[in-house]
Amino acid sequence: MKDKYEVNTFILDYIDYLKYEKNLSPKTIEKYKYNLIVFEKYMLNKNIDLFNVTQHDMISFLNNYFIDKGVSAKTNSITSVNNFYIYLVKEKKIDINPCENIDRPKIRKRLPDVLTINEVDKLLDIPLHTKEDYRNKAILELLYATGIRISELTNLKIHDIDFSNRVVRVFGKGSKERIVPINKYALKYLGMYLDIRSSFLRGKLTDYIFLNSKGDRISRTSFGLELNKIAKKQGLDKKVTPHMLRHSFATHMLNQGADLRSIQELLGHSDISTTTIYTHVSNEKVKNDYIKYHTR
Repeated sequence: MKDKYEVNTFILDYIDYLKYEKNLSPKTIEKYKYNLIVFEKYMLNKNIDLFNVTQHDMISFLNNYFIDKGVSAKTNSITSVNNFYIYLVKEKKIDINPCENIDRPKIRKRLPDVLTINEVDKLLDIPLHTKEDYRNKAILELLYATGIRISELTNLKIHDIDFSNRVVRVFGKGSKERIVPINKYALKYLGMYLDIRSSFLRGKLTDYIFLNSKGDRISRTSFGLELNKIAKKQGLDKKVTPHMLRHSFATHMLNQGADLRSIQELLGHSDISTTTIYTHVSNEKVKNDYIKYHTR
């Protein structure tokens, strides 16, 4: 059996491969690393070499380790381990992938929560009194206008906004760059915020657009908490998250007749199958409207 250090070296080599060649996001890489370390520890405790894992060993791991951990965790682990073994086969370290013929459990996709157009209007109609109001208004308008992720928004820098061409440069998952149009409303309130942005700086120098009260880049968590307060003040009786604005953007675009491929590009989805979830949202609305409004 190969010693533990040597096995770890192959896992670390694979993580480097994901980082530098596959260009995956740090969050995804961390998930892969965690799953592989868990898998490695399980096999070492069974005195099984990672280079000699059989399909039976793999099934035993999945059935024993994931008893109380749910379908999603099991599927993520199979994906991580399977891709690791595909890499080892490609590198000619092993001949057979022990995960090759193992069925993935089906995950029932949960339809994303979306706001109605009236709810979006209500949420965005915040009074502008304080500097935080101007910042929050600009953030909300930009999220709904572009459908970008909150993590993408918090990483925006001054030079990423092109007022002349009405576009924003966004760096998505895996640092993939895309150019997204901005509507006139978002640009208007973004400009108003930028006029008073210096009041957040507190003597600091930063290119990040959206700042907190200490003059640092606003975080996803802090704005998520801020958004809940705004939603309550605006009379929305539901928990609202930044991602709901992304979902609402895509659903409303689709309902108004936008092409699914265009929505895919705007959202930065690498695979259109990810975007098709919004067709299910639209279909669900049709079904609910039928039940609600049909006379019989």
